[in-house]
Amino acid sequence: MNFYQQSPEDVLSSLNTTDKGLTSEEVKKKQEEHGYNELEQKDRQSLFSLFIDSFKDPMVIVLLIVAIIQIVLGETIESIIILTVLIINSILSVVQTRKAEDSLASLRDMAAPSATVVRNNSTQSVPSKEIVAGDIVILEAGNNVPADGRLLEAESLQVEEGALTGESVPSDKEAIMISEETALADRKNMVYSGTLVTYGRARYVVTGIGKETEMGKVAELIQNVSAKQTPLQRKLESFSKKLGFVILGLSVLIFAIQAFRIFTGEGPEDLQIELLNAFMFAIAVAVAAIPEALQSIVTIVLSVGTNKMAKKHAIIRKLPAVETLGSTGVICTDKTGTLTQNKMTVVQAYLPEHKQELYSSEPTDWSFGENRLNQIAVLANDSSLNEEGEASGDPTEVALINYSNKIGLPFSDLRNKFPRIEELPFDSSRKLMSTLHEIDGEKLLLTKGGPDVVFKRCSKILINGEVVEMTEEYSKTLYEKNEEYSNQAYRVLAFAYRPLSKEALDLEDENDLIFVGLLAMIDPPREEVSQAIKEAAEAGIRTVMITGDHKTTARAIALDLNLFKEDDIALTGQELDALSEEELMEKLEHISVYARVTPENKIRIVQAWQNKDQITAMTGDGVNDAPALKQADIGIAMGSGTDVSKDASAMILTDDNFVSIVSAVAVGRNVYSNIKKAIAYLFSGNLGAVVAIIAALLMNWINPFTALQLLFINLVNDSIPAIALGMEKEEPHIMKQNPRDPNEGIFTGQTLQSVILRGFTIGIAVIISQALGIYYFDSPEISVAMAFTTLILSRTLQVFPARSNTQTSLQAGFFSNKYVVGAFAVCMTLYGITMLPFIRPIFDIPSTFGLTEWSIAAGLALATTIILELKKLVFPSKLAD
Repeated sequence: MNFYQQSPEDVLSSLNTTDKGLTSEEVKKKQEEHGYNELEQKDRQSLFSLFIDSFKDPMVIVLLIVAIIQIVLGETIESIIILTVLIINSILSVVQTRKAEDSLASLRDMAAPSATVVRNNSTQSVPSKEIVAGDIVILEAGNNVPADGRLLEAESLQVEEGALTGESVPSDKEAIMISEETALADRKNMVYSGTLVTYGRARYVVTGIGKETEMGKVAELIQNVSAKQTPLQRKLESFSKKLGFVILGLSVLIFAIQAFRIFTGEGPEDLQIELLNAFMFAIAVAVAAIPEALQSIVTIVLSVGTNKMAKKHAIIRKLPAVETLGSTGVICTDKTGTLTQNKMTVVQAYLPEHKQELYSSEPTDWSFGENRLNQIAVLANDSSLNEEGEASGDPTEVALINYSNKIGLPFSDLRNKFPRIEELPFDSSRKLMSTLHEIDGEKLLLTKGGPDVVFKRCSKILINGEVVEMTEEYSKTLYEKNEEYSNQAYRVLAFAYRPLSKEALDLEDENDLIFVGLLAMIDPPREEVSQAIKEAAEAGIRTVMITGDHKTTARAIALDLNLFKEDDIALTGQELDALSEEELMEKLEHISVYARVTPENKIRIVQAWQNKDQITAMTGDGVNDAPALKQADIGIAMGSGTDVSKDASAMILTDDNFVSIVSAVAVGRNVYSNIKKAIAYLFSGNLGAVVAIIAALLMNWINPFTALQLLFINLVNDSIPAIALGMEKEEPHIMKQNPRDPNEGIFTGQTLQSVILRGFTIGIAVIISQALGIYYFDSPEISVAMAFTTLILSRTLQVFPARSNTQTSLQAGFFSNKYVVGAFAVCMTLYGITMLPFIRPIFDIPSTFGLTEWSIAAGLALATTIILELKKLVFPSKLAD
């Protein structure tokens, strides 16, 4: 049996303690057996280990092999360049990993630094880490709860448990018996580590410390949840493995063909030199095929996306999250503060004189009942607002004074005019609060509280300014109205008063009251959220509400936002627990609302959607959200949330607004599209180089490129345009398409077609250029220079057709992406440097390579761009890939 279902006596007995606390010897013995009241943390991976892990990528391994071989062969310049790039990529990877979550450290920070306990039959303050099960702890307003426990005594106790339960208002606590099984948020006789006492005082016996607390269970969940690779990471990893094997196989095959020719020919003059040339030919293929700067370019493009998202109130903590957002198919969102304003607001007023709308006239025109209702709401109230408008106090009480301000009667004026004489503070057992004031020369007791309680205390009712007896008919009407409001998920308070001549109050004075009216409040939906949910639906994204609030409230908000459809289902956490995995998977797509959920429930919901191959985003702000945030493909924390939720997340919303998520998804889709454009741009150029090299091999020509030429193109010339493509604006209809399939490869559809078309177009142009150098100019050296020029100019010019698979550069706006124009200018300048007389020998460009040869090569390069752009006009595509 759970502690919350046991009597205080049984709990004390099971923990071998008494209500007078433990002795020092008992505490020491328990600490030796069970340890301290703190959370454990696993050791982090060392920097060196992270650095080594970054070299496990298959393409990186191939490049390492190439670099080592070139060092052995004395080709130091090429090897130094390759190793430099690999080291830079590794450093970037380590830096990003070190910025990952540190959730358990944040959980430790939330623990209370000290606590008041009863030991050795006396009250003393001890560090919270030294608390053990069986300790008797004393709580007062403002205290952090240091460990989980069962209440022994509680006076007007209210505890802010939102971080654990998701509740938007403090929970009332009582030292009562609970026999049935209940959700954590409904265990009124328990308090939990990491929560905050906002009102009252209590004594409780500690039932759980460290990892045994609810906070500790959350920490364990965080540790056990494995980090998810993003779709792009999975695709790049898979593609890298395949490409690595293909490149190695192709290089070996090319070397084998060359070696066969050498040994079966007329007999080489120098076998060693010929074999070395053949080997360098094979290495050139590997260098040509591998996009050395790919990882760096992807990182830079993702970083550009983070800047765009920051302007839309979304701070990215982990770069891959930018791309993941673009493939999101399901958003599991919290209610309070994300879909709603996180600000309790009065939305309905009821007076027995049948005035049921909110006050619409000036205060001077109010009826007696309206005036009296507002007086009670403001005066029997402990909340306040400072000069900056910042509120302090219970959210429902803050709503009442905000309402008074809104309808034209500043709450401070009322309180100054009618000061409080005496009070009966709110008590969770009474569910009432009363204050004594002198109003219009008469002392009045003003009372507010739960409707059911107030109704029973009222013997009279105020009708049209007159006090009359409370009849059964009136009473029935009040109960019906309260039920009507409750069904609409409103939080309802009832207001009453009575004349009272004495000044010393007692609880008996809260009887024989005169009923005045009801005020109904709700945390209203954000006005812009409904449209954002509609936009998400048009983009094929399902929105699901997961909240710690009551099911009735959650469903009402979901209906208001059009999130809950006719055939949809709302479940509580307990109802979810009752479902088998098969039943959950069958009903999953019809469940739009989950209420009263636990951290385990949230993880299960996220995993269920992931099992349906849906990229799932999860929002949250509390400690209870952290495990699910980590489990999700992308965890989204609120800027106003706990450090734990932020540390477990991949993205933080600075405005806590659902609308910002949808805006970020649009940016994410565009970023992914641009990454694919950059990757396609790189591989198109590399494919063109490989096609030209294979053609030269088949034709038994000289190798058209040196390894240094290819490295210069791949690392310097191609990198700048690829980054510029990452700045491209959104393609048309990007938010009118369904999320892409997470299992879809990088090169599919139009992307694959464009890579093949561009690659072979460039390759053919280079082949023609080399052929002219060999047969027309009769110079192998000129042929290499022409092949190099055609390749570098073709790859530079193809940045323009690479901007879109559906539009030409003119249709997209030639100067709409100024970075592409700038990148082209920079690349042409860099190419011009290779033509300088003292630089030419480094790139094997002979001095006889002049304007005629250059013009032919440049003309062929320009022709490739024209062909690729004309293809879009002749064979247009409807949507971007």
